[in-house]
Amino acid sequence: MTEHQAALLLVDLALIVGLAGAAGALARRFGQPAVIGEIVVGILLGPTLFAGAIPATLFPADVRPLLAAVGNLGVVLFMFIVGYELDRSRLRGSGRLATVTALGSALVPFLLGVLLSLHLVRHHETSNWLGFVLFMGVALAVTAFPVLARIIADRGMSGSRLGTIALSAAAVCDVAAWSALALVQAIAGRDGVPHWQVLLVVPYVVLMFVAVRPFLARLLVPGAPLTLGNFTVVLIGVLASAAATQLLGLHFIFGAFLFGLVMPRVADDVVREDLMHRMQVGTALFLPVYFVVAGLNVNLSGLGAGGLLDLALIMVTAVVGKMAGTYLAARSQGLSGNDSAVLATLMNTRGLTELIALGVGLQIGLLNQELYSLMVAMAVITTAMSGPLLTWLNARARKGAEDGADRAEPDSAERSGTRG
Repeated sequence: MTEHQAALLLVDLALIVGLAGAAGALARRFGQPAVIGEIVVGILLGPTLFAGAIPATLFPADVRPLLAAVGNLGVVLFMFIVGYELDRSRLRGSGRLATVTALGSALVPFLLGVLLSLHLVRHHETSNWLGFVLFMGVALAVTAFPVLARIIADRGMSGSRLGTIALSAAAVCDVAAWSALALVQAIAGRDGVPHWQVLLVVPYVVLMFVAVRPFLARLLVPGAPLTLGNFTVVLIGVLASAAATQLLGLHFIFGAFLFGLVMPRVADDVVREDLMHRMQVGTALFLPVYFVVAGLNVNLSGLGAGGLLDLALIMVTAVVGKMAGTYLAARSQGLSGNDSAVLATLMNTRGLTELIALGVGLQIGLLNQELYSLMVAMAVITTAMSGPLLTWLNARARKGAEDGADRAEPDSAERSGTRG
């Protein structure tokens, strides 16, 4: 690395963190998750505007690999957090309603995504036909568990019945989506990696749960402070696990996610919150860089009529598949129409989880640049529409309750008068 590259890298990091923070705060002022503003900044800094003059000036070709490495580090930490936040006890005790909702929320958009892929594959180049078809199904079935959890907390739904069902269903969808994505990558393969090598992931997963998890349970003792040494061991484990799956033929995100899953759920909230806080400091610095690097691959400026038609088809398939699947599944279990619609809106949130999945698809050659751009646009729009839809549904529910109360009062008074 030359002195000029080092200086420009540091300037770029400062610029990205500053812009991402400002965009995230602006998004929250409009009732949107911060991730929406951060992703939009990444797109705006890409080649979509001004014929690519912005990225060519700010992020020259010799600095982009360095930025990509920093962004990937942020993704590794983020995926660990995703795995760590998935409470397995919630999956076991989520109940029939959450389980059926998760199945409807995943299977319907998956099947519609497979059908859509049969149209898209005819004019979008891909490295593996079967891998592409399955990938599109998985990409449309994704729900962003971390973003969903933030939306539920911001709207005061934490601990409510709907909030619990949504989080449980999203947790099931997340585990299913990452498992399916790993299978898709195994089918598609990577250059220079034989397909049989991916099978070594199975004993690796067993080793993580049988040996690594008990070791971590002895390391993170409830009631004891999280020492710098203990945190260092966890951090080393996350990075090593990510490297292991990368070497075995799967993307490094699966290793980081797996390490989060095998982490013992410490009863002491102080230890857990301290660990999460330290990891989130890293994601706050490194993850916005991933948005910008992803944005450099998004170019919406040259979309013609065919591209706009593809975007419309992707949007309709994604929204109808996810919301109809969730709504019908919830209604089949006796949930009211409005509550089912709220649940469907929450499950339609895709956010950063979708962006990471799309990055995998682009890296292994299943998506070309144009289709990647369209799918990123879909992820942003479907996440952004959740807030306004939830506000409208809640307002409609309140109005319905008030109208019902108004109708009940005269009836009550009439009955009183009759008895008198």
